Amino acid sequence: MGKKRTTIVLFSGDYDKAMAAYIIANGAAAYDHEVTIFHTFWGINALRKEEPVEVKKGFLEKMFAKMMPRGAENLGLSKMQMLGIGPKMIKHVMEKHNALTLTQLIEMAQEQDIKLVTCTMTMDLLGLQKEELLDGIEYAGVAAYLADAEEGTVNLFI
Repeated sequence: MGKKRTTIVLFSGDYDKAMAAYIIANGAAAYDHEVTIFHTFWGINALRKEEPVEVKKGFLEKMFAKMMPRGAENLGLSKMQMLGIGPKMIKHVMEKHNALTLTQLIEMAQEQDIKLVTCTMTMDLLGLQKEELLDGIEYAGVAAYLADAEEGTVNLFI
Protein backbone atom coordinates (compact mmCIF):
# COMPACT_ATOMS: atom_id res chain seq x y z
CA MET A 1 0.00 0.00 0.00
CA GLY A 2 1.31 3.45 -0.95
CA LYS A 3 1.34 6.64 1.03
CA LYS A 4 -2.00 7.66 2.56
CA ARG A 5 -3.74 10.63 0.96
CA THR A 6 -6.02 13.26 2.44
CA THR A 7 -8.03 15.62 0.29
CA ILE A 8 -10.05 18.56 1.54
CA VAL A 9 -12.48 20.72 -0.42
CA LEU A 10 -12.50 24.15 1.21
CA PHE A 11 -15.77 25.68 0.03
CA SER A 12 -16.38 27.91 3.05
CA GLY A 13 -14.96 31.39 3.36
CA ASP A 14 -15.43 31.42 7.14
CA TYR A 15 -12.30 31.96 9.24
CA ASP A 16 -13.07 29.20 11.73
CA LYS A 17 -13.91 26.64 9.04
CA ALA A 18 -10.80 27.52 7.03
CA MET A 19 -8.73 27.14 10.21
CA ALA A 20 -10.24 23.69 10.79
CA ALA A 21 -9.36 22.67 7.23
CA TYR A 22 -5.76 23.82 7.64
CA ILE A 23 -5.36 22.28 11.11
CA ILE A 24 -6.56 18.92 9.75
CA ALA A 25 -4.36 19.28 6.65
CA ASN A 26 -1.24 20.09 8.65
CA GLY A 27 -1.98 17.26 11.06
CA ALA A 28 -2.42 14.80 8.19
CA ALA A 29 0.86 15.97 6.62
CA ALA A 30 2.59 15.46 9.99
CA TYR A 31 1.27 11.87 9.86
CA ASP A 32 2.97 11.50 6.47
CA HIS A 33 -0.16 11.82 4.32
CA GLU A 34 -0.03 13.43 0.91
CA VAL A 35 -2.48 16.31 1.33
CA THR A 36 -4.43 18.40 -1.15
CA ILE A 37 -6.68 21.32 -0.25
CA PHE A 38 -8.93 22.24 -3.18
CA HIS A 39 -10.17 25.83 -2.69
CA THR A 40 -13.42 26.60 -4.42
CA PHE A 41 -15.99 29.40 -4.25
CA TRP A 42 -15.65 31.35 -0.98
CA GLY A 43 -12.74 29.20 0.22
CA ILE A 44 -10.54 30.89 -2.40
CA ASN A 45 -10.62 34.09 -0.32
CA ALA A 46 -8.22 32.46 2.17
CA LEU A 47 -5.62 32.52 -0.61
CA ARG A 48 -6.18 36.10 -1.75
CA LYS A 49 -3.34 38.53 -1.17
CA GLU A 50 -4.26 41.15 1.43
CA GLU A 51 -2.91 44.06 -0.59
CA PRO A 52 -4.79 45.15 -3.70
CA VAL A 53 -3.27 44.02 -7.00
CA GLU A 54 -3.77 46.04 -10.16
CA VAL A 55 -5.36 43.79 -12.76
CA LYS A 56 -7.74 44.56 -15.58
CA LYS A 57 -11.33 43.61 -14.72
CA GLY A 58 -14.82 44.20 -15.96
CA PHE A 59 -17.52 45.88 -13.87
CA LEU A 60 -18.95 42.68 -12.33
CA GLU A 61 -15.50 41.31 -11.49
CA LYS A 62 -14.64 44.60 -9.76
CA MET A 63 -17.86 44.37 -7.73
CA PHE A 64 -17.09 40.80 -6.62
CA ALA A 65 -13.56 41.85 -5.68
CA LYS A 66 -14.91 44.66 -3.48
CA MET A 67 -17.48 42.44 -1.76
CA MET A 68 -15.19 39.50 -0.98
CA PRO A 69 -12.68 39.55 1.88
CA ARG A 70 -9.08 39.94 0.80
CA GLY A 71 -6.77 37.51 2.60
CA ALA A 72 -6.99 34.90 5.32
CA GLU A 73 -7.09 37.30 8.26
CA ASN A 74 -10.05 39.22 6.83
CA LEU A 75 -12.46 36.28 6.70
CA GLY A 76 -15.52 36.42 8.96
CA LEU A 77 -16.69 33.77 11.42
CA SER A 78 -19.41 31.24 10.66
CA LYS A 79 -21.14 32.07 13.96
CA MET A 80 -21.00 35.02 16.37
CA GLN A 81 -19.91 37.56 13.75
CA MET A 82 -21.45 40.32 15.93
CA LEU A 83 -20.79 43.19 13.50
CA GLY A 84 -17.10 42.31 13.30
CA ILE A 85 -16.47 42.01 17.03
CA GLY A 86 -16.55 38.19 16.98
CA PRO A 87 -13.45 37.76 14.79
CA LYS A 88 -11.51 40.23 16.94
CA MET A 89 -12.53 38.33 20.08
CA ILE A 90 -11.56 34.92 18.71
CA LYS A 91 -8.20 36.25 17.47
CA HIS A 92 -7.55 37.74 20.91
CA VAL A 93 -8.28 34.40 22.59
CA MET A 94 -6.09 32.61 20.04
CA GLU A 95 -3.21 35.01 20.72
CA LYS A 96 -3.65 34.53 24.47
CA HIS A 97 -3.32 30.76 24.00
CA ASN A 98 -0.46 31.02 21.48
CA ALA A 99 -2.58 29.43 18.74
CA LEU A 100 -1.43 29.84 15.16
CA THR A 101 -3.34 32.25 12.95
CA LEU A 102 -4.88 31.11 9.69
CA THR A 103 -2.09 32.88 7.80
CA GLN A 104 0.50 30.95 9.82
CA LEU A 105 -1.35 27.68 9.20
CA ILE A 106 -1.32 28.38 5.44
CA GLU A 107 2.42 29.10 5.58
CA MET A 108 2.96 25.87 7.53
CA ALA A 109 0.97 23.96 4.92
CA GLN A 110 3.20 25.34 2.18
CA GLU A 111 6.31 24.37 4.17
CA GLN A 112 4.94 20.82 4.52
CA ASP A 113 4.38 20.59 0.74
CA ILE A 114 0.62 20.42 1.08
CA LYS A 115 -0.82 20.92 -2.38
CA LEU A 116 -2.93 24.10 -2.33
CA VAL A 117 -5.15 24.12 -5.40
CA THR A 118 -7.50 26.86 -6.58
CA CYS A 119 -10.52 25.99 -8.71
CA THR A 120 -10.07 27.66 -12.09
CA MET A 121 -13.79 27.59 -12.87
CA THR A 122 -14.54 29.51 -9.66
CA MET A 123 -11.77 31.97 -10.47
CA ASP A 124 -13.45 32.63 -13.80
CA LEU A 125 -16.90 33.00 -12.19
CA LEU A 126 -15.66 35.41 -9.52
CA GLY A 127 -13.30 37.29 -11.83
CA LEU A 128 -10.16 36.42 -9.85
CA GLN A 129 -6.75 36.33 -11.50
CA LYS A 130 -3.58 34.48 -10.51
CA GLU A 131 -1.82 37.73 -9.63
CA GLU A 132 -4.39 38.30 -6.85
CA LEU A 133 -3.62 35.01 -5.11
CA LEU A 134 -0.69 33.83 -3.01
CA ASP A 135 2.45 32.58 -4.69
CA GLY A 136 3.19 28.86 -4.80
CA ILE A 137 -0.35 27.57 -5.28
CA GLU A 138 -1.67 25.40 -8.10
CA TYR A 139 -4.61 25.96 -10.44
CA ALA A 140 -6.87 23.17 -11.64
CA GLY A 141 -10.43 22.12 -12.30
CA VAL A 142 -12.66 19.64 -10.56
CA ALA A 143 -11.28 16.71 -12.61
CA ALA A 144 -7.84 17.20 -11.01
CA TYR A 145 -9.42 17.27 -7.54
CA LEU A 146 -11.41 14.10 -8.30
CA ALA A 147 -8.23 12.33 -9.44
CA ASP A 148 -6.63 13.15 -6.06
CA ALA A 149 -9.79 12.27 -4.12
CA GLU A 150 -10.14 8.92 -5.89
CA GLU A 151 -6.86 7.87 -4.29
CA GLY A 152 -7.75 9.49 -0.97
CA THR A 153 -7.86 7.67 2.33
CA VAL A 154 -9.61 10.67 3.88
CA ASN A 155 -11.78 13.07 1.85
CA LEU A 156 -13.41 16.05 3.56
CA PHE A 157 -15.72 18.87 2.48
CA ILE A 158 -15.53 22.00 4.63
